[in-house]
Amino acid sequence: MRQWLTRFRVGMGFALAGLVLLLAQPTWMSWQIGLAVALAGEALRVWAAGHLEKSREVTTSGPYRYTRHPLYLGSTLIGIGLAIASFHWGVALIVLGYLATTLTAARRSEEAHLREKFGDAYDAYAERRAVPMARRFSWTRARYNREHHTMAGLAAGFAVLAFIIR
Repeated sequence: MRQWLTRFRVGMGFALAGLVLLLAQPTWMSWQIGLAVALAGEALRVWAAGHLEKSREVTTSGPYRYTRHPLYLGSTLIGIGLAIASFHWGVALIVLGYLATTLTAARRSEEAHLREKFGDAYDAYAERRAVPMARRFSWTRARYNREHHTMAGLAAGFAVLAFIIR
């Protein structure tokens, strides 16, 4: 089940987005507060993506110095922002349920993969024994990690919510 959730989480997210938009009852105030929370999440994701060398190393620079999963933390903030902006308790339950199941599954799968691929280096990182690396943020790296896709989805979602504000 974990692998299935990990593999299909993006598609499930798009499917649930339609339901979320049908239920949403945003106000300008909820939209603005939700957008602020979501933008904080996206800023964290961009920062992380600009440091990440996916599947090449155990990254210990940027936000990876402070949290093992900054991309998932950023996604959680984006989801919370969407729930706030939508101003509907059903949306909050859908979003929180989706995040809890899919991101937990993805985190576990990712950790198993990294532990298998990098062994002791990942264990040292997970146990906060790894030495932080000195690496500058790179827009090229963020783009390579396709963070612009998340940015586009975030912009589209909040544009639709703005359109349906009553």
